[in-house]
Amino acid sequence: MMHDDFKFEPVRGLPEALPPDEHILWQGSPSAWRLACEALMLPWVAGYFAVLAIWRLGVSSVELPLAVAAGHAVPFLVLGAVCCALLLGIAAVQARGTVYTLTNKRVAMRIGAALTVTLNLPYTQIGSASIDLRKSGHGTIAFELLGETRLSYLMTWPHVRPWIMARTQPSLRSIPEAAAVAEIFAEAAECRQSVPQVAPAHPIALAAE
Repeated sequence: MMHDDFKFEPVRGLPEALPPDEHILWQGSPSAWRLACEALMLPWVAGYFAVLAIWRLGVSSVELPLAVAAGHAVPFLVLGAVCCALLLGIAAVQARGTVYTLTNKRVAMRIGAALTVTLNLPYTQIGSASIDLRKSGHGTIAFELLGETRLSYLMTWPHVRPWIMARTQPSLRSIPEAAAVAEIFAEAAECRQSVPQVAPAHPIALAAE
């Protein structure tokens, strides 16, 4: 299900060319801004430094003029701005290096910044999917896998459902028009699951020589 992706991609986001009976239904990437807000907690980090700056302003203004006290709060605002810029940079790198693909047979996730890997999730190995939809239309679609398949939470983060570590759920994270993508996935998965599987009615025994 996982492939190193150092070699040239014959198809964008995929480690190898598609077979004749498989075709792409949708491709997309996370929104860098939404990824920073939802996965990297950008609003919380910004709020933390804002509270520190307000606290410092309040403490200093007790004994100093307001203009001087405001200067004491500036370092906290500068440090907060630097941290937020770093988080936005990380999110931008992650978003640029990520390609999510839905085909008529599988979900493929080309993820990673320094180390790029591709996850291949056949529809037959996906038990269910859930969507976390936001007012902006962005959302995260998480997949619950069947069987004994295990994925590392740390290796696949942030492309996972948050805080579900016992059974990591790979996710299409912070994608635009998530509801439409969920419909594409549902239709493709239903069609794939309904394909009849041919199996022998009785085990085939080999005669011993």
